[in-house]
Amino acid sequence: MTREYMVVFEKGSENWSAFSPDVPGCGSLGDSLDEVRENMRLALELYMRESAKAGDALPAPSAKSVDFEEFDPGHETKHYVVEWLSVRMPRPVSETQAA
Repeated sequence: MTREYMVVFEKGSENWSAFSPDVPGCGSLGDSLDEVRENMRLALELYMRESAKAGDALPAPSAKSVDFEEFDPGHETKHYVVEWLSVRMPRPVSETQAA
């Protein structure tokens, strides 16, 4: 099963960074957009897997827009890419115990 999470990619002077408004604290870096996209997918999948193991509720994808003023008030970053990233979700604990 997969879910799609909104991810904001930011072009910095030396690299790219990424975050998802639906998963606070989960982010990634990369030298290129392709690299940070794959790193972010892996970071989100790890976050979901570890959260599920801990019995925590997984965040639902709900973001429909981004308030750039909120996280970049001076508009210092001039290049953003916003996408919905497909993320593999962990199997529910009850399914893994039955297997």
